[in-house]
Amino acid sequence: MQPLAHFAQLLRFSAFSLQNRCCAARFWGKLIPEVQYAPHQPIPGEDMKTRKQKGFSLIELLIVVAIILIIAAIAIPNLLRARISANEASAVGSLRTLNTAQISYNSTYPNVGYAATLAALSGTNCNPPTSAGACLIDTQLASGVKSGYSFVISGTGSTTPVSSYQFRADPLTPNQTGVRFFCTFADGVIRAGTASLTTCDGSVTPLQ
Repeated sequence: MQPLAHFAQLLRFSAFSLQNRCCAARFWGKLIPEVQYAPHQPIPGEDMKTRKQKGFSLIELLIVVAIILIIAAIAIPNLLRARISANEASAVGSLRTLNTAQISYNSTYPNVGYAATLAALSGTNCNPPTSAGACLIDTQLASGVKSGYSFVISGTGSTTPVSSYQFRADPLTPNQTGVRFFCTFADGVIRAGTASLTTCDGSVTPLQ
């Protein structure tokens, strides 16, 4: 009889446990969906704080603009001076190139003498070069404008062979593309001044 009593007690315990599990399942099945899908209730002022964190205030934008303007005011004059220096160095180098080209031209065409035009020192058909197009300088320099400077040849006279010449280099826009004016002639010395050097001779100060 004792084993049957134990078995009956075990059945009652199992039935009670199963009943409790079903109740618990029904309880949590109702509770969990409500917790999981309950709509989010915003905290008062939460949206306002989020909007404030995403944007910039007017004062912050004005400070950024002021900083940019200060940097530009410092950088632009330095860039302009660097550009002027580069253009002046290019003009001096171009005048030296023109002097060398005139010496080569005079040696190659002694019956002509020095070239009377920039086009005669240049040329597009160099097979072979001629006195009308010696192909000694590039076509950009032969056009008379290069790196913010204009180049002019003068002083060649009207006799043949040509025995003299002078080159002048002036900034296209004074104080913007260049500050100094340059010139040179047959002695090969580059000279500089503060105004256009229409007459280039030994009285003009040489470039230091």
